[in-house]
Amino acid sequence: MATIHSRITGTGSYLPGKPVTNPELIAAHNLESSDEWIVERTGIRARHLAPTGVAASDLAFEACKRALEAAGRPAGDVDLIIVATSTPDYVFPSTAALLQAKLGIGNGGVAFDLQAVCSGFVYALAVADKFIRSGSHKCALVIGAEVFSRILDWKDRGTCVLFGDGAGAVVLEASKTPGILATALHADGSHHGILSVPGQVCGGKVIGDPFLRMDGQAVFKFAVKVLADVAREVLDAANMTADQLDWLIPHQANVRILQSTAKKLHVPAEKCVVTVDHHGNTSAASIPLALDEVVRSGKVGAGDTVLLEGVGGGFTWGAALLKL
Repeated sequence: MATIHSRITGTGSYLPGKPVTNPELIAAHNLESSDEWIVERTGIRARHLAPTGVAASDLAFEACKRALEAAGRPAGDVDLIIVATSTPDYVFPSTAALLQAKLGIGNGGVAFDLQAVCSGFVYALAVADKFIRSGSHKCALVIGAEVFSRILDWKDRGTCVLFGDGAGAVVLEASKTPGILATALHADGSHHGILSVPGQVCGGKVIGDPFLRMDGQAVFKFAVKVLADVAREVLDAANMTADQLDWLIPHQANVRILQSTAKKLHVPAEKCVVTVDHHGNTSAASIPLALDEVVRSGKVGAGDTVLLEGVGGGFTWGAALLKL
């Protein structure tokens, strides 16, 4: 029996509204900050914010339409939907189930959400790869979709300037030739306190703190270490070295984290994809957004070897090595 592999056959993304620049954000929320301060420390110049009433499933729907079109697949061919999100539409049903309905898919295929914060897309891609390689499913939509603007404290200048909204998606299909070469996933819950939303709804009331809270310095140190380690892990698993990479696409959190990770891996800066300057940190959406942007620009294409990696609250982290 022939070995089953999985391969990305289409990418898509969607950003709501027009870009909101740093000066516009500062003015709108009367922040004690400046464009220079934000750019120097984060590399972020603009981000997109979803208008009231636009949910994660709406952003995911637009990204999926573009991904399916790129893959040349009708929505009815999809038998697996995984949505990576920390900002779902509802407590339940899942955002994936709502997305399935919006896509008009009624074939009883699998649909579920996955929550690993900024590592979510890599986690979802690794899970979808295992579904497909098992032979149980043939065509998956893997999505990262976030409306992080809904969980930001607009009085906290250290966090509210960092994040944006958006969605990215890929079509992952069964293939005779390897597309996903290796994946690695990790978590360490003992670090949960340095990045979290420590609240919940109970009895119709908010219990705890409903906003994102972060220890920026602690996150930076942790992220740079684990991103370098997990990149080496998937390269070793595929018997490859970093100099064989065509592109590195890390989670777009902070330009300093991206630069430090590339430096640790000895990957030239020109091979490291950076979109955080105009997307901000879109959590689980950041990697597929960046991937779709460089694919559609023609910068990245068929035959390229690409390493995707993310780290997020939990703490979670992971990487996926691809041949496009």
